[in-house]
Amino acid sequence: MKKVSVIGSGFAGLVASSYLAKFGFDVTVYEKLDSIGGRARKFEADGFTFDMGPSWYWMPEVFENFFQAFGHQVKDFYDLKRLDPSYQIFYEDEVMQLPASEDALYELFESYEPGSSKKLKSFLASAKYKYEVGMNEFVQKPSLSITEFFDPRIISSSLKLQMFTSISKEIRSLFKHKKLIELLEFPVLFLGATPQKIPALYSLMNYADLKLGTWYPIGGMHKIIEGMVKIAKEQGVKFKLSSPVEKIEVKDKKAISIKTQSGEYESDYIVSTADYHHTETKLLEDGNRSYTDVYWDKRVMAPSSLLFYLGVNKKIRGLTHHNLFFDKDFGLHAKEIYTDPKWPTDPLFYVCCPSKTDDTIAPPGMENIFLLIPLAPGINDTEELREKYFQMIMKRLEQRTGEDILSHIIHKKSYCIDNFKKDYNAFKGNAYGLANTLMQTAFLKPRMKSKKITNLYYAGQLTTPGPGVPPSIVSGEVVARLIAQESK
Repeated sequence: MKKVSVIGSGFAGLVASSYLAKFGFDVTVYEKLDSIGGRARKFEADGFTFDMGPSWYWMPEVFENFFQAFGHQVKDFYDLKRLDPSYQIFYEDEVMQLPASEDALYELFESYEPGSSKKLKSFLASAKYKYEVGMNEFVQKPSLSITEFFDPRIISSSLKLQMFTSISKEIRSLFKHKKLIELLEFPVLFLGATPQKIPALYSLMNYADLKLGTWYPIGGMHKIIEGMVKIAKEQGVKFKLSSPVEKIEVKDKKAISIKTQSGEYESDYIVSTADYHHTETKLLEDGNRSYTDVYWDKRVMAPSSLLFYLGVNKKIRGLTHHNLFFDKDFGLHAKEIYTDPKWPTDPLFYVCCPSKTDDTIAPPGMENIFLLIPLAPGINDTEELREKYFQMIMKRLEQRTGEDILSHIIHKKSYCIDNFKKDYNAFKGNAYGLANTLMQTAFLKPRMKSKKITNLYYAGQLTTPGPGVPPSIVSGEVVARLIAQESK
């Protein structure tokens, strides 16, 4: 039985290891930290359970497809609830709630811009087409070469996919109201660039948001990880925690083993779901790297984040599960992330309050709160800056909700660029991987298979198909199928 070493136990690592074991490989996962889950870890404190990373559950069929591939269903591992409202947006002068109902959504658009519901139907029909083609054709390819896309179905649909038009241009050609534009441009911020730089193909994210809905696994996002770990162990996958990989040994352009503090482990194949840049620059010698330092310096990275995990000993009126604060200049904050990297002048931010949906993650009568400010990767990170921005956004949060929150905080933890670097070896402290710009899409991303080493592969948010939880799940499956195919 051929041995596979998988580096990292986030979504991509768990999925890749499960499929590889199912395909008949002897799989061991090596995890740097002392718990499984990567960015989707959890921690518990003072009676609260905090998800450390992903908090949005979109594209539910991607999760269902994974569990079904192993004879299970999502409901075997966690209860899934659709949120209604999906989320709410705090603008300067009002709060907009996004309803789960399609009819209510059309009524909402009409209330802001008469005639816009008809345009929204057309926009979402196009987005549905992109979603179906994108999920069934694009993301299932390892994207090792442009020739993979020389497919009549893809070529014939290329104009409808709008690869060479920005999503901002598409949205603004249909809608005029500033708030509707910001609402529709919001989902692509997860892809790591301004809407002006993201291809209109990615309106598929709007379909995922507005049509497929926003969901939540009761118990927290870590319930997904727990389910995936059970699947992996059922398949025979072994886990070595607190085992950072220090080197990939290569002989004659073939990886022969990995080295950790506890020893050297022979491998027939290696899959790194750790940070791609870290794997290349720290685990491989110069001659075995696919990309140069110049290449990496030119990559457009998705944002980093300043996060706060708060336990509050009271209930807070005015918040829903997901809350977006768009009450300041959207364009200025985007510029200070992507164009002129610096700590933001007046940041937009996100508040997740999962205790509004789930009474298992906070003590009775209390709230579990997760705050996030998107930041430019690579900027300076200090405790003083963290506290300055904490006070800044808490003041706005209290003003907008009319609630005293600061004096009721009984647990507080921050997490920022330096933590992303320390815990995940994240290039420039990024939180979301590589931006999905046109020049960093599909075969233009860092390759899923090493150019220099015949049996070294990559999966996760810095390779295909890109950042986000569903793409990472897809990435793990695609790399496993690629190895199974090439091992025959």
